[in-house]
Amino acid sequence: MARHDGRLADQLRPLTIQTALGGWAEGEALITLGSTRVLCTASLEERVPPHRRGSRSGWVTAEYAMLPRATPERTPRERNRVDGRSQEIQRLVARSLRAAVDLRLLGERTLIVDCDVLQADGGTRTAAISGGWVALQLACRRLRAAGMVAQDPVRRQVAAVSVGVVDGEPVLDLDYPEDSRADTDMNLVMNSELQLVEVQGTAEGAALDPGLLPRLLALGQVGVGAILAAQRAAVGEG
Repeated sequence: MARHDGRLADQLRPLTIQTALGGWAEGEALITLGSTRVLCTASLEERVPPHRRGSRSGWVTAEYAMLPRATPERTPRERNRVDGRSQEIQRLVARSLRAAVDLRLLGERTLIVDCDVLQADGGTRTAAISGGWVALQLACRRLRAAGMVAQDPVRRQVAAVSVGVVDGEPVLDLDYPEDSRADTDMNLVMNSELQLVEVQGTAEGAALDPGLLPRLLALGQVGVGAILAAQRAAVGEG
């Protein structure tokens, strides 16, 4: 099928991951995927949530928010409470990043990954996961260099991408115009072996033909493979 931006069905939008942004955080990354831009920072706290106290094990959590003009029309700031969508996304980001980490190697410390959407054009949650991993890896590398941990707590990569069915055809990495009219929209989180960590999917138009699932998963593996390579390059392992 011909996509509105000229991409092939299995083609990501232009992807960049910038690091060394000059900020205060232990790890930071700015991920750009087409017109979607997400700033990810990883910050260290020398404590853990109550349920981890005494465990000699750490924790990784995440927060997610959109700037008011990340979207075509201004969105009010979340001042007193996080809305349901943001809560769901930050839990997804946190679960995905914990799948990358051996929490025992952190000691009783918490790494908080903040994902702030500077501009949204579809795929913000998957970009947050992919950029969040880079920030997390850089933060853990800094902890090891400072002698705070004996081994790198990050044991594997995780990255995420969206796939969907648009006009009856499976496609990779939906932007907002595609996402808004897709029959099915899925978010796939995978590790460096291209194994599934988490799957989110909804058929909002026509119900999904199960026969399309292998094609959607194959597209996801193509996209995640490219993102994994970009992550490795961003942290100097390319």
